[in-house]
Amino acid sequence: MSLGELSLGAVSGLLRRGEVSPVAVVEDALERITGLEPLVGAFVTVMGEQALAAARVAESEFSRGEYRGPLHGVPVSLKDLIFVRGVRNTAGSQAMADFVPEFDAAVVERLRAAGAIIVGKAQTYEFAMGPGTAYPFGRTRNPWDLERVTVGSSSGSAAGVSARMVFASLGTDTGGSIRGPASGCGVVGFKPSAGRVSRFGVFPLSWTLDHVGPLTRDVADAALTTRAVEGFDTRDSGSVEMPPVDTDAVVGGRVRGLRFGIPSGFFLDDADPEFVTAFEDAVRVFEEAGMVRGSVTLPMIEQAQTAHSVLVLAESYSVHEELFRARSAQFGPGARRRVALASTVPASAYLRASRVRKVFQDEFRKAIDGRDVLLTLTSPEPPQRFGEQPAHQFGARHMARAGNRLTRMANLLGAPAVSIPCGFTSSGLPIGLQIVGRPGDDTTVLTVAHAYQQRTSWHTQAPPTAATAAVG
Repeated sequence: MSLGELSLGAVSGLLRRGEVSPVAVVEDALERITGLEPLVGAFVTVMGEQALAAARVAESEFSRGEYRGPLHGVPVSLKDLIFVRGVRNTAGSQAMADFVPEFDAAVVERLRAAGAIIVGKAQTYEFAMGPGTAYPFGRTRNPWDLERVTVGSSSGSAAGVSARMVFASLGTDTGGSIRGPASGCGVVGFKPSAGRVSRFGVFPLSWTLDHVGPLTRDVADAALTTRAVEGFDTRDSGSVEMPPVDTDAVVGGRVRGLRFGIPSGFFLDDADPEFVTAFEDAVRVFEEAGMVRGSVTLPMIEQAQTAHSVLVLAESYSVHEELFRARSAQFGPGARRRVALASTVPASAYLRASRVRKVFQDEFRKAIDGRDVLLTLTSPEPPQRFGEQPAHQFGARHMARAGNRLTRMANLLGAPAVSIPCGFTSSGLPIGLQIVGRPGDDTTVLTVAHAYQQRTSWHTQAPPTAATAAVG
């Protein structure tokens, strides 16, 4: 088995035992990127020289017996919204093609402290605004089917992990942009509780709903990566002090007696039949593991969808207003339409949406009482082919029934949520299962997800594209 096929945890063990050097691991990753990037298009910027320099430093540290933790010497990537000092941050737009941050994002500071090796900036939809926006730096293709999208703005992050270019990537999630691509690309995508991971130095879409989290090949790796980047940060007004993720509990996988709820109605409506079958099969795995099933009714779910759309539109206009006035000609057509629509959202609609969000949070706490987690599909259907009409446009009414309608709930709640592979369609496309927990209880969500992966092998399967890299 080549280095690229290993999990983060496995390659970390090799590094710590001295069985492989950080330079060899980074060289292998860069070679895979060189071989696969023309097919997949996962990166805006590859930081080859910087990565090799950092790997040499890590190698020296290992030789002196200095060990920074599980990410020490491990190649990772970052969504191109996350600032790295001295490296351009395009946010997927020509309007920011020449922007070079003068400081690191908080998560980059923490990754560097953990000894991780940043090998590049990963592609994103323009300003993370979703389908229909431009691809000024090339489009990212789904490694499972190069004619399909990745299902969300953390596109290069998911594709790079799926194609075995990197062992982990950090993405952002405002309505499902970590979990959707994870589902579409057959990897793990974790959106932590609001406030757990600092957003300082991350170009925003919505201050209320934005989250930063990892995409990895398995749940244990997601827990390790979260543990490396989490922590209170006074520079992020939304940062919250909370107990760290318990990685030992996660890999312990003790779930017998835990209770899971399955929301009725909305969450399986209009879902692809193969997705429904995979979900039902996954539910049986949890029951066989000793978990207790129950139903949950979530009132206001349709109103919450509309509230999410209004919040994102209004706050995104606040983010982009000044840049749009200065450089609107450099925005892609989809982003221009989005900003123009966002400019029409009245203050009264924004205030109503904020109120609906608060009431929905209160109702959720009542509905989930007696349940440890909720289970749903991550996406209701397979990734679209390039050129297919998106299921929604930019209006709030259309967006309420969008493909990410199953993931938005967790952003409104600030709740932890993870997408894990739970099967494949008859045409070989991945299917994702979503696990949602109570705000702050990230460890339980990851523990339940890991327990599922201990009993299944969906997450171990690699896309055919990964085998085409010219390695060695």
